[in-house]
Amino acid sequence: MGIASKKGVLLVNLGTPDEPQRGAVYRYLKQFLLDPRVIDINPLARNLLVRGIIAPFRSGKSAKAYQELWTQNGSPLKYYGFRLAEQVQTLLGPDYVVKLAMRYQSPSIELAIQELMAAQVDKITVFTLFPQYASATTGSVHEAVMSVLSKQQIIPALEFISSYADWAPMIDLFAENGRAFQIDTYDHILFSYHGLPQRQLRKGDAFNHCLQTPDCCQTCTSVNQFCYSAQCYATTRAIAEKLNLPKSKYTVCFQSRLGRDPWTQPYTVKTIEQLAKSGAKRILVFCPAFTADCLETIVEIGSEYQEDFHRWGGEQLDLVPSLNDDPKWAAAVAARIRG
Repeated sequence: MGIASKKGVLLVNLGTPDEPQRGAVYRYLKQFLLDPRVIDINPLARNLLVRGIIAPFRSGKSAKAYQELWTQNGSPLKYYGFRLAEQVQTLLGPDYVVKLAMRYQSPSIELAIQELMAAQVDKITVFTLFPQYASATTGSVHEAVMSVLSKQQIIPALEFISSYADWAPMIDLFAENGRAFQIDTYDHILFSYHGLPQRQLRKGDAFNHCLQTPDCCQTCTSVNQFCYSAQCYATTRAIAEKLNLPKSKYTVCFQSRLGRDPWTQPYTVKTIEQLAKSGAKRILVFCPAFTADCLETIVEIGSEYQEDFHRWGGEQLDLVPSLNDDPKWAAAVAARIRG
C-alpha cells in the first residue's frame, strides 16, 4: 500500500511592511535593499548606501505613501495574497497544503516552508506572483527557498514555476479587466512595468545581445528568453493582441526608478509627460508586472502619476486593476499547479 502524502504549494510575492509606520517601513526597506540581487554592488557600498542613506531618509516619505495605500484589511498586497491562497487551497483540495509567503517581511519564506514540512509534504511547488523573471525578484525568491531548504536533512521534491509572461489564462484576465473600460475612448494605452537597472539586464545576458540594438527586447528568442525586458514586451504583445490594439495605440514603459544609473527605458513618468504635452487627454494604464495591486500601482500610478498628468495638461489617467483575488485568477493558478 502506498503512503498517502500531500503536496506543498508556496505562493510568494515580494513583500510589504507590516504596518504603515516609519519603523516598519524602515525594516522592510533595509531587508529588501540589502538583498545583493536587488542592489547588486559592492557589499560595503550597498550597506553604506542602504543603512546610511536610503532606509533612514526614504522610510518617512514611504510611510506616508503606505498610509495612503493602507485599507481596513491592511496591505492590499498581503490581503489579496491570503485571499488567493485560500481560494487555491479550496480548489486543490485536501491533497495539497497552500501557504503564502513574502520574500521580505512577513509571512516569511522560512516560516511557510517550516509549516509545509510540518505537514509532511513530499513536494513543494514554488509559484512566484510576478509573471516576468528577474534576478531581483524571481531569482531572489528561488535563492531564499533553496537557502532555507538547504538546512533540512530531508529535502522534498522541488518545482519552480519561474515565469509565465505570455501565459494565456493570465493574459485573458488582464485583457478582460481592460475591457471594463471603454478603450477606444482613450488617446493612448500604457503598459507600465517595474524597472530594473540596465546593468542587471546585461548581467543576465550570456550572448552579447542585451541593449545592442534599440529593439533588442521587442521579440523573445532563445538568446533573450530569460530577459526581464523581453518578457515584459511579450506580455504586452499578448494583451494587445487580445484587445486588438494597433502598435501606434500603446507604449511599453518602466516605473519606480531608484538612483542615477540608467534603468530600463522609456521611463513611465517621462512617457506620461510627453503624451500630455503632445495633447493626449485620456490615458489608460496596465501594470502587468503586478498580479496584485500595491504601492506601485495604486499610489505611484493611480495617484502620483495621475497628478503629474493633470499638471502637464492631461485630463484623465485610469489604472486597470490587477488580478488580485479574482476567482478566475485563483482557478488559473490552481490549474497550473495541478498540471
